[in-house]
Amino acid sequence: MRGNGKERKDRAAGRPQRQGQEIAGRAWIFRGAHRGRVTRKNIIWHELIGLKAKVIRASHPELVGIEGYVLDETRNTLVLVGDRAWVVPKDVVEIEFDLGNEKIRVNGKDLVGRPEMRLKKRWRK
Repeated sequence: MRGNGKERKDRAAGRPQRQGQEIAGRAWIFRGAHRGRVTRKNIIWHELIGLKAKVIRASHPELVGIEGYVLDETRNTLVLVGDRAWVVPKDVVEIEFDLGNEKIRVNGKDLVGRPEMRLKKRWRK
């Protein structure tokens, strides 16, 4: 799949090369049956993909103010998609999740870990 040498096109024909880039320009609204079940007490154990999030505080000043929907989650990062796709490290930020009727602030250090492994962790409620 080489690009045309004369026109200098990208090698990935017809697709953006970065994750989330193809949907960054669209208005995405994630709807799911479990969205109403997320509360202040269980958000640490809950699925974050699809929730609207905003970075409130961060150790790096460029991360503050990033907002969008959580597209993907790894052990140490969240991928937020708004006007573009951002990869945000969890351990250096404080994130505010918008659940429609309430906003929940969570320290990113509490979210570090794979989503399936966070279920096994024990925190005081």
